[in-house]
Parts: sequence; C-alpha cells; structure tokens
Amino acid sequence: MTQHSRFSGLKVGALALPTAAALILTGCSGSTGSNTAAGGAQEFSLSFATSNTIESPFQTLGEKYMKTHPDVKITFNPQPNDSYDQTLRTQLQAGNASDVVVTSPGSGTGRSILPLVQAGFLEALDGAAKALVPEGSEALFGTDGKVYGQAPEITVVGMVANETAAKAAGISDFPSDFASLEDQCRSLASSGKSFIALAGSAAPNTGLMAMSLAASRVYAEDPKWNEKRAAKETTFAGSDGWKASLEAVTKLNDAGCFQKGAAGAGFDAITKGLASGTSVAGFIPGPSWKQLKTAAADSDFDVRALPAEKSSDKAFVYASANYAFSINAASKNKDAAQAFLDWAAEPEQTKAFAEIDGALPVTGLDSYDFDASAYKNVGDLIKGGKYGPLPNSQWPNSAVYDALATGVQGLITGQKTADQVLQAMDTAWGQ
Repeated sequence: MTQHSRFSGLKVGALALPTAAALILTGCSGSTGSNTAAGGAQEFSLSFATSNTIESPFQTLGEKYMKTHPDVKITFNPQPNDSYDQTLRTQLQAGNASDVVVTSPGSGTGRSILPLVQAGFLEALDGAAKALVPEGSEALFGTDGKVYGQAPEITVVGMVANETAAKAAGISDFPSDFASLEDQCRSLASSGKSFIALAGSAAPNTGLMAMSLAASRVYAEDPKWNEKRAAKETTFAGSDGWKASLEAVTKLNDAGCFQKGAAGAGFDAITKGLASGTSVAGFIPGPSWKQLKTAAADSDFDVRALPAEKSSDKAFVYASANYAFSINAASKNKDAAQAFLDWAAEPEQTKAFAEIDGALPVTGLDSYDFDASAYKNVGDLIKGGKYGPLPNSQWPNSAVYDALATGVQGLITGQKTADQVLQAMDTAWGQ
C-alpha cells in the first residue's frame, strides 16, 4: 500500500517541541571518536527521545545490532522527549551531538530534517534510505534529490485506549461522536475517573491533542489546507475548522474529560492513568499501546481515531512515516553509522522494528493483518485512504506548533481564548 496521494508530504510529525528552559548537557556523549582500522572494533553514538522508563525501540534495535555485530559498540544517549529538540540543536551547534540522531521528516519542529539540512547539520544518506521514503514524501526527507533521513516505521496517531478499563467503567461502545464523548467524560468524572489522560504541562501532548481534534474538523474536509495556508489563501484565525478544534479543547475540559490536575501533569500521568485504568484513553502515538501493554499485561489496548463532531462527519486519522535515522554531518564515525543504517533498512529489520515498537511496518503494509492487531479500529480508514500527516510536518517552522501547544495550555487554564491562540499561530507562521 502506498501513501495516499492527496497529500504533498505524508509523515507524522514529531511529538516534541523546543523549550526555553536551560538544559544540562553534561553527561551527553557526542561523537565517540574515530573508528579503528578496518576489521577492528567500530563504535558510534545514537541519540533519541524518551517519554517514560520503558526501553526505547531505538535502543532495542541498537542492542540487536551489537549482538549480531560483536565488533561494534554503540553509546546510547536518550534524552527527555519534551526537551529533545532543543538538546539536539544545542549539541549539533556545539559539535558534540551523537553520530546518529533521531529526526523527523519535514520542517515543523526543532528536530525536523529540512531545517537541520539547511543548517548543514546532517549527512546525505545512501540509496537504502531513499528506498524507504514513503511515496509522495520525498520533499520532507531532503532537497535536490538527496535524502537525509531513513524511515524505520509507519506511525498512526489518534487515541490509544485501554479497552479493558473502558469496559470495566461501563463503556460498552467507544463514543461515535463528540457529544457522546462529552457524556462519557461526565459519567467517568462522577466516579473519580477520566476519559482522557492528559500531560497538560508537556507542550508536545497539548499540541497533539489540538491537532487530533483538527483531523476531522479541518483535514478530513480539506486535505490541502496546509497548502492553502502556505499560499495565503486562508489563515488559522479565519478557519472555522481550526476555531472549532480549539473550542473543542475547552468543551473537553468543561466536561471533565481530563484527570484532576491535568494542567500541571507530565507524560507520566498518561502512562500511570492508562496502565492503571483510572483513565480510558490518551492522545499519544499508536505504538504506545505496546509500551502500555508491558506495564499492564492484563489490559487490552487499541488505537482509535478521535470521534468526529457528528457521527455523520468524515472520520480521519494521522498515519505515515514518523521518525527517521539521520547521520550527524560532523560525525567522525560516518562509515560505522552508515553500516548500521544499511542494516536497519533490511526488510527483516524494518519488520522487527515495527514489532518492537508496536507500529506499522514501513514496508509490506499491503499484506498487513489489521484485524489481528491493535490497529483493527483504524484499519478501514488507512486502507480507505482516510488519513494524512500530522499538520505540523508541513508548517514552515517549529514556532507555529509552539504557539499551538502553549496556547492549548492557556485554554485549559482559562488564560487564553481560541481566537488568541489562532492569531498567535498566524503570527508564528510568518517568522
């Protein structure tokens, strides 16, 4: 199955944003030194973002590589998800970033490939990486025919739900429209539970929630909305769909959809809430179902699309290549790094990575059995082409997403209005 051709670039945007907080970079190993002579031990370092204590699939894949290549040593440099973008930028600028870094296609965040290429931070990759670029996404992975990122999987983003907890709470059917969702929220809130676990203090999560609400309200109706915004044919502030999306945040909050203290909660609130069953669902990447299953083996987790405003409205979900492996242009271990990427591009490894992470494989999706997976509730949407990239993958800079994410935090605390947030996004677009 190829990516849906309606979109000029199909990719699920990164779920982290740069922060203004000071970063402690000590202990973050950079390039580990030049490789020894051919045939001898080789080494390189790998940086990636983490949101919890569960081992990252990037580290798991790296450890598998070392087991099958005993002459190779990989130094892992995990970084907190909510500060990863700024940490990566700072280390690349200082010349001490890892040899291999996890990036994201497009231009909408601090870790996005295109601005990093423009800054001269990334190395062009070989043909193996180019072969894995989803059809129609070439412009998000590089420029002038060159590719600077290697896609390891296809990620679905919507809601991850604890189906066992939902049934225990009396939810026999997942809400089919927004009004039903609000009703379920009120019912759960009265019993001390919440429908949604939200990391309200983490901009990546609040921004993702807003974009998820915009899926059916904006992009299902107009898949080319981003292109029209780029052509100045529309604005966020002038979009009824975007206004409805942000107003929906306030409606969710008023209906008690979030857990108590959500405004100040971090990512751990999502993991704890969904694993314990005190919350039913969360706005997190689809692969999180696998990590949650590890934490709550007795619960079943599925990936779902967020209910549309009305049951008759078009359902829509985000799905495409998410993260990417990139090589630091300043690396002294490029040969070892490229050898790892070539190995990771093999069909056996792309399948293994998707299984490790709980994602969809970047190759062989035509024969994927959705019905036997955590993606059974979104299988028809994906097979029917009713999906697209997270919007921020096509936004011109990370400031737009930053304005959205921090603006949603203001909506939850009552310090901002939807109009103010949308106007801030328009202002950031022109920066």
